[in-house]
Amino acid sequence: MPRTGQPAVRHVAAVERALAVLDALSDGAHELGTNEIARRTGINASTVSRLLATLAGAGVVEHVAETGRYRLGIRLLQLGNSVLARLDMREVARPHLRALVEKTGETATLSAPGEHDAVTVDFVQSASSVQSVARLGRPSVGHATATGKVLLAFGETDPAPGPLKAYTKRTIMNRERLAAELDRVRRVGFAEAMGEREEHLNAIAAPVFGARGELMAIVGVQGPALRFNREAMRAAVQPLLERTAAVSATLGYA
Repeated sequence: MPRTGQPAVRHVAAVERALAVLDALSDGAHELGTNEIARRTGINASTVSRLLATLAGAGVVEHVAETGRYRLGIRLLQLGNSVLARLDMREVARPHLRALVEKTGETATLSAPGEHDAVTVDFVQSASSVQSVARLGRPSVGHATATGKVLLAFGETDPAPGPLKAYTKRTIMNRERLAAELDRVRRVGFAEAMGEREEHLNAIAAPVFGARGELMAIVGVQGPALRFNREAMRAAVQPLLERTAAVSATLGYA
């Protein structure tokens, strides 16, 4: 077959099912059993069992003998570290994350765009005794987080197909409402989320652009709703936009 220089467009169903299993393990409890994974993915339990055996053989998942359940394996961390090692963006953005924490008193995050979600690749934790918890590798759901809204508004991606999942009573579940929200994000240059993925977590986020105007990263500020309230969020917008503009300028964006 001649080489075209373009990626293949036909998908391998078994690989897609294996990825669905990994997504279930990453979005669920610390450990999950075969039947629970089957329920979450809609994949037949016997197929899930075979997929888990294959993934465990590669070290991508681990079988916990004491419980008979499965969890993500160390191989994923090794692969993730290989990706992170190539992300110079962290070195560029980290001083600005520190400055945002100093200015706002809240946790600042750096996320990389993905196909449907943005993934946290770095963060600087707030020094406050009550903190929001940021985790490396955590996806920011497109319709339910400030970072995710920035991805949908400025990235070359669309919301995941199917019904929009409700995480809290404030989660946007109507696609027309989501489209209007994304229009607002494009107009003002930043996004916000108030208790939309987690009840007591508020956040704002803004895009970082590359030299060609492409979305390179997303910087966010997040904090507990009682402290990072509407007034505090508004006060944090200007520092956030100044810092994302500075990172974008470093990357050659005019």
